[in-house]
Amino acid sequence: MCIARVFTVLMFAVSATGMAAEKYPSRPVRVIVPVTAGSTTDVLARLLSQKLSEFWGQPVVVDNRTGAGGTIGTGLVAKAPQDGYTLLISTSAFAQIPSLYANLPYDMRKSFIAVSALVSSPYVLVVGPTAGVRSIPELIAAAKAKPGQLTFGSAGVGSGTHFAAEKFKYAAGINVVHVPYKGGAEATIDTMAGRTTYWFPPTGMALPFVRDTKLLALGVTSARRTSLLPNVPTFAESGLVGYEDAIWFGIWARAGTPAAVVGKIGEDLARALTAADVREKLLSLGMEPMRLNAAEFASFVRVEMDSAERLTKALGIKLE
Repeated sequence: MCIARVFTVLMFAVSATGMAAEKYPSRPVRVIVPVTAGSTTDVLARLLSQKLSEFWGQPVVVDNRTGAGGTIGTGLVAKAPQDGYTLLISTSAFAQIPSLYANLPYDMRKSFIAVSALVSSPYVLVVGPTAGVRSIPELIAAAKAKPGQLTFGSAGVGSGTHFAAEKFKYAAGINVVHVPYKGGAEATIDTMAGRTTYWFPPTGMALPFVRDTKLLALGVTSARRTSLLPNVPTFAESGLVGYEDAIWFGIWARAGTPAAVVGKIGEDLARALTAADVREKLLSLGMEPMRLNAAEFASFVRVEMDSAERLTKALGIKLE
């Protein structure tokens, strides 16, 4: 092939990519949420989808596809057309899935492209009103007095809430039983009812129930107290020095999606996150923007995947 023809082909490819971004989106966009409706991920997806729909003049539809620890919904995006019209919103669980599922029909490291980091939030350790404990030291003492009898809920095996609880279990040296749910709403309900002893919801999810005294907050997983729950101590203040954790959220597309389309989605998500109404809602949920560009976010996720693999082995986390 002559140099002139090669140049023409390259120019055509660049032009086609640019046109794809200019026309995007020309039809509805679907955002897959791999956990249940009402979860923090779902709330965030609906908040941002509404804003993107305003920007784009196209419907941005939230589609909850739950099951198998989030791998079903995630798998839909892995097999979607490489055009940016099917997106995935997920959490820390995205980085934890590979350490738990050895035979996934897709490769978490190769099947997706990081579009945008979104926000992060500390977890809150909560118990029901009938749990009989009012502090982290009391919970640890109760667990040690009754090894294997206390239970903790999660939004599913491999979820951020699961890993947060497993790390607490390890740090506190206690023997407790994991009860995985399909999502955070179910874990919250059963904790309030006393069917499970405790769980680690994100701040925003816990807040209304703590304020209504339907749940008792024992500690926040951040380094400092949160202004939303100023009377709730950190784990360090409660004697568990060194224990910190947070849930983070991001958006992915299928690998191979045109870079210009990925860039446009990322730019518009950044606009959405800085919009006054969105920012106000995020603050009320205890969420803070992560402030990472796409490349930095991709690197961050790879580090999180490596960390999750080490934790899974060290803590002996297994699929129930």
